[in-house]
Amino acid sequence: DNRLRIMKRLERKPHNPNQLVKELGLDYKTIVHHLEALEENGLVGREGERNYGGIFRMPEFAKSQIGLINRIWRSLEKGK
Repeated sequence: DNRLRIMKRLERKPHNPNQLVKELGLDYKTIVHHLEALEENGLVGREGERNYGGIFRMPEFAKSQIGLINRIWRSLEKGK
């Protein structure tokens, strides 16, 4: 759920972790944990510093797949 929320924000525009903390109301460490997992899987990319000042954005490949990601997520939610 949190990863999809992060991806939806990054689909609109690039963010740094602190911006996501403010917009999503999540803990900084939680945001960074999810960003790192998304980055490892090629769903987000980082620009700039690896530490505090990095900006995250969604690559075009991931943007092109957001509809599929949403459909999968909705089907998973229905199964709960």
